[in-house]
Amino acid sequence: MAMFAEKGLEKASEGVMEKAEEAVEKRKDVAVKGESAIKPEFLTTKEKFHGFVDSEWKGPKGEKADENDKVDETKETPVEEPEAKKLKLEPEESNKGGKPDGKRLRGQNKSRPHTKPTAYDERRLCLSVIQVDRVCPFGDKCHFAHDIPSYLASKPADIGESCYLYDTFGKCAFGLTCRFAKAHTTADFKTMENAELIKACEGKTTVKNSLSKDLQNRLRKRSVAFKKSAEYLKTLSNNKDKKEQQGNGHSCAAEVAADPTTAAEQQASTEAEAQLQANTDKQPPVKTVGPLTDVDVIKLRSCEKKQVDFQDKLYLAPLTTCGNLPFRRVGSSQKWALLKRHESEDVFGVQVEGCFPDTMTRCAELINNNTEVDFVDINSGCPIDLVYKKGGGCGLMTRTRKFEQIIKGMNYVLDVPLTVKIRTGVQEKSNVAHKLIPEMKKWGVSMVTLHGRSREQRYTKLADWDYISTCSKLASPVPLFGNGDILSYEDAMKARETGVSGLMIARGALIKPWIFTEIKESRHWDISSSERLDVLRDFTNFGLEHWGSDTRGVEKTRTFMLEWLSFMCRYIPVGLLERVPQKINERPPYYMGRNYLESLMASQHVGDWVRISEMLLGPVPKNFNFLPKHKANAYK
Repeated sequence: MAMFAEKGLEKASEGVMEKAEEAVEKRKDVAVKGESAIKPEFLTTKEKFHGFVDSEWKGPKGEKADENDKVDETKETPVEEPEAKKLKLEPEESNKGGKPDGKRLRGQNKSRPHTKPTAYDERRLCLSVIQVDRVCPFGDKCHFAHDIPSYLASKPADIGESCYLYDTFGKCAFGLTCRFAKAHTTADFKTMENAELIKACEGKTTVKNSLSKDLQNRLRKRSVAFKKSAEYLKTLSNNKDKKEQQGNGHSCAAEVAADPTTAAEQQASTEAEAQLQANTDKQPPVKTVGPLTDVDVIKLRSCEKKQVDFQDKLYLAPLTTCGNLPFRRVGSSQKWALLKRHESEDVFGVQVEGCFPDTMTRCAELINNNTEVDFVDINSGCPIDLVYKKGGGCGLMTRTRKFEQIIKGMNYVLDVPLTVKIRTGVQEKSNVAHKLIPEMKKWGVSMVTLHGRSREQRYTKLADWDYISTCSKLASPVPLFGNGDILSYEDAMKARETGVSGLMIARGALIKPWIFTEIKESRHWDISSSERLDVLRDFTNFGLEHWGSDTRGVEKTRTFMLEWLSFMCRYIPVGLLERVPQKINERPPYYMGRNYLESLMASQHVGDWVRISEMLLGPVPKNFNFLPKHKANAYK
């Protein structure tokens, strides 16, 4: 019996081995779950990939491989599985690393090294030397350099032979400090100017919504008057006092007891009208000139505000780190920096986040009075703990009374449409957006954007477009935009079939900023590595224009480029895919590109992103360090 048992075990083990071998063979032909399907001849291992990238970059003569050279496909490129996804540790194991219970690595690298912008300048040139018509008020006590030859001897080498600012505008405001100074500096250290280009650019304002120094100072001193905000907030205060009186035993009508919300709204409306009438009857503080019109005394109704046609639009999401003006100029045809508007942006909105009616209303009035925007958006979809725990972002979705006061207050002070971005809910299996949307219609929002995930989901699961479709019907006739997982024109077409009014694109625009072109032209664009480098070159030029062409501006441009490359490296060229299109939730395996540059751009190592930046912005300073903000745990 024992002998028969041993033979049975041998046969069973042989059967298991045969099945395992078959599984391995199938694995070579079928893409690993969670990974993008790439043609087998391009697949490689982590070691071979980085070995190839490093060896080609560090050539014997320092020469880089020609981007048109094809990778030798006869080389052995076995189909091996990349490093497996790390499993979540148990609480006991997680504490071994000193982390508290229940915590795990996700989201952001919060302990990133912070380097001051001035750290890269060993010596800074005095403004009186850069600007000829300026006199140094500090004289011999000035801490900045005045000796030009000495400054130039310590200044980092120029990056290139031509200056984008000089070639575009006819002059460079950074003069000798420019990292392309040779292009516009004479032998006697004078800065040249192109009179024809200067004249052509005269009178043009390429960037709007800059915060004036005077307004900054008045904001610091709290001397800015928020008249319309005060009017609205007074109605809230009076309404609160009235409710307290009712709670203390004062008699009230049966209608009020039956429907206190309606009565409160009527009371607020009556008091607001009385306040406005009182303000109208007052004599103006200064002598006025010209006829009195309806605009001077009558508040605009919602239907009379400036209208924006939201129908069937593509909407670039307000991206916190990478959504700066240079990127928006590349990616599309709440900070003051994100308020700046380039002349090429025809429809422009500003997103704000907060949890208190008073601050949000004043912020809206400040934007309304000092900037040129087409709409203002409330970010009630932010899932970040720091924001949520204070009651902002997704937290507003559970604080409907505050949410209502914020929306009504901002609508009261704005002359442009007010829009709102929300998620499906806070908890993963408890959607509330379908309950909120009908209420927001009553509160006066002009458009709703719905991200098809809850706060708890973050980006770990696919967006629920069926739920977005349901909410779109509830929102009608108010436009509803859908957001989530759009990385190709096919994704966009399927999303439009849900009945949404338009689409918001966020991560898809970071991974492939040409996605808007693909959607408009309904095609998959097998963009070459040199064309992608041109996109980065455009960003470089726009960054130098926005942040400056001196060392500080160059390094700030580099930092934002590296943040962007941490997303852009996820793109897989169409010609390498076995199954088109690429899905946003699938992680790229290690693969060799069709040339060296394509392989370099596929690297997920920060050192290779720095190399790409050096191709456009020159070598990094000796004390340079960088760690990306986002860990990209959607596919790692």
